[in-house]
Amino acid sequence: MLLSIWTQAKSSNFISAINNLVLPVFVSGIISTACFAAENSTQLTLPDDWEVQVHCASTGEGSAFTAAVSVPPPAVLAVAAERHNGLPIYNPQASAYARGARLEALKSDKFTASDLLVAESVIVRSGPAESDSRFLRGQDYELESRWGRIGRLPNGRIKEGDVVYVSYRHALPRIDSIFLGANGAIEYRTGQPRAETPVPPECADGQRRLANIWIPGPIERLTTDHLFPIMETAYPESAAMVPRIAEQRIPHAIAKLRSGETLRILAWGDSVTDGAYLKDPERDRWQSQFVHRLKKRFPTANIELITEAWGGRTTGSYLAAPLGQPHNFQQTVLDVRPDLIISEFVNDAHLNEARVEERYGKLLSEFQKINAEWIILTPHYVRPDWMDLDRQRDIDDDPRPYVKGLRSFAAKHQLALADASLRYGRLWRQGIPYNTLMVNCINHPNASGLAIFADALMELMPRN
Repeated sequence: MLLSIWTQAKSSNFISAINNLVLPVFVSGIISTACFAAENSTQLTLPDDWEVQVHCASTGEGSAFTAAVSVPPPAVLAVAAERHNGLPIYNPQASAYARGARLEALKSDKFTASDLLVAESVIVRSGPAESDSRFLRGQDYELESRWGRIGRLPNGRIKEGDVVYVSYRHALPRIDSIFLGANGAIEYRTGQPRAETPVPPECADGQRRLANIWIPGPIERLTTDHLFPIMETAYPESAAMVPRIAEQRIPHAIAKLRSGETLRILAWGDSVTDGAYLKDPERDRWQSQFVHRLKKRFPTANIELITEAWGGRTTGSYLAAPLGQPHNFQQTVLDVRPDLIISEFVNDAHLNEARVEERYGKLLSEFQKINAEWIILTPHYVRPDWMDLDRQRDIDDDPRPYVKGLRSFAAKHQLALADASLRYGRLWRQGIPYNTLMVNCINHPNASGLAIFADALMELMPRN
């Protein structure tokens, strides 16, 4: 199959994952212009299961050429006698990623990465030696093979607190890159395999990154779904239209930014806003990154940032919480009297367009009563199967009715919309499989993934 790609140099603002660089936390990242040609067109084909043919068309910098690169298949790694100091009862009613103890080589934040385990390789014994008693799946223990979770069965031989040893094989995801060197030579370099948030290899001086190759785990062959050519070096920022609309829709907030009068911002959301899973939440949360950048753009601004977030909950959870209880909507949102509310609720993604209008219409009515302005953040993309997607490329259009509902609601009621979803949908064009930004491989963006929210918010802000 043939895949045509066009690479053009654009702005230098981009997330750090693409180059595996150590960058300031409060920027999306910087790509050295040395990594990209001013104009370059490349075609990739798959003549064999593990071979990519690269054809670079003629440009002002050189002649056309074709080269083939071999892609190393994912390495199958062996774990011998991993000690578990007692297994929980296997719970088939729990979410698949939480049905038992996790296999440590597959850990991803508090969970495990899916689709990495070679299920038939799992062996559970009473001791570390091959001569020790071997337990039987379905009698003594059960395994959630997709997510690498294991638990004992109530009537089996493994009792509460018994130490067991688990051996298994697995593969780890990685992102490789195809580079064009200053001497015209093609170079293929593999990235470091990691269960979560793998990054591509660094771009050396004078090189141009033509494409990333995504190895998600123990795949049998490459397909075009694994090819991520660099079609954009950054999200194509819109012209002045968005800031002009924002000045109409959050005028009081912008006026306070300019005047130096205190602007109270409430960041309201779920676990993605709470950011407890981050190494440095106060620094890396999207709202922190946004306010940091906002102060740079408006040096005299006096911003008070308040965060109200409830992990695993929805806007409906807030509305249902009784007075006096933590996270009650009246006391923790309205009574704070924010000037500007920025809402992020990926957990509202179960709402369809009609329910968005109903639920968010109620919220709008309450915000208007306290004269608060509102920016709605569209959510990031979550793991593909949770979005009815079967790939991480060719996904510009968010398929979730919730996102369509938010866009329609904001347009109908003339509200400011920071469209993070739109940016996530284009990450594949920048060579990034978006789920590699999730620290739990599900729905928790890392600092670079959260920077995309700040990018979307800053797009709304006037330049002065």
